Amino acid sequence: MESRGSTPARPVPYEGAWRFTAPATDLSVPQARHAVRDLLKRQNVPIEDDIAQGLLLIVSELVTNAVKHAALLSPELAVEVAVGEDWVRVSVEDNHPYRPTALETDYAQTGGRGLLLVREITREAGGTCDVEHTAGGGKVIWAALPLSTAL
Repeated sequence: MESRGSTPARPVPYEGAWRFTAPATDLSVPQARHAVRDLLKRQNVPIEDDIAQGLLLIVSELVTNAVKHAALLSPELAVEVAVGEDWVRVSVEDNHPYRPTALETDYAQTGGRGLLLVREITREAGGTCDVEHTAGGGKVIWAALPLSTAL
């Protein structure tokens, strides 16, 4: 018997979006990183190890930026992880209106390169990242990476 038409694509079991909030404190940095790592493992996301390590570093950098630069106006931050069939996106949202830019910094400085690092990790993985304003006047910084470099 011949089949007519196509079968609708089924979502893969690891697809979905998860969001959690945390206080804008230093303790939230490792907690967010571990929560994202544990989520990827629990959902059996087929992510290459190098991509996963880069993603976790991005989470650390984005949460650190929110803690360091937005905590005064945004005592709470939100982390969201969205996973599609062949990509993963992490974002950190805060209520501070300042929209950071990744600028070249003096190499003698000990800080100020977090977003440059996020952009470089994202670029090397073949992904994309950006900063957007939220409806509430804050911002969300996100990075989307492929699950595999073979894509």
